[in-house]
Amino acid sequence: MEAGFYRYSARSLQGKEIGMDAYRGKVVLVVNTASRCGLTPQLEGLEALYRKYKDEGLVVLGFPCNQFMRQEPGDENSIAQGCVVNYGVTFQMFSKINVNGEEAHPLYKYLRKELKGNLGSAVKWNFTKFLIDRNGKPVKRFSPVVTPEKIEPYVRELLKAEERK
Repeated sequence: MEAGFYRYSARSLQGKEIGMDAYRGKVVLVVNTASRCGLTPQLEGLEALYRKYKDEGLVVLGFPCNQFMRQEPGDENSIAQGCVVNYGVTFQMFSKINVNGEEAHPLYKYLRKELKGNLGSAVKWNFTKFLIDRNGKPVKRFSPVVTPEKIEPYVRELLKAEERK
């Protein structure tokens, strides 16, 4: 059986099951999102980062989550509308999931185990970010307040790492 990141899958906002192996060879930034969070404007920065580096191999994957003060109450349709209309999101968004607890999505259980944060393995808030290299290895976890602009140097480094091989 496939090890690591590539063995998981998730349902898109459109209801299609997508295997993470579809992103093999890409640098992946996984982020749990919410449309009614003080950090929601980060969607704009995530989109800018994605547009800037997608042709070099960056993929951003958004996972809406309602576990933090119910800041993502909507259904798939309203989530999609909000992301596109308010922030112009074109990167892949998935159906709403849990990121903590017994009901956490298996992908998040894996990421939390691989990259612990300041509060142990739990995701502490919306917009926690996990950076995965081109081989599917989780390499860095960023707290919610770390903006996409501050993540850019790490993304660039991983994209360039492939060029040096």
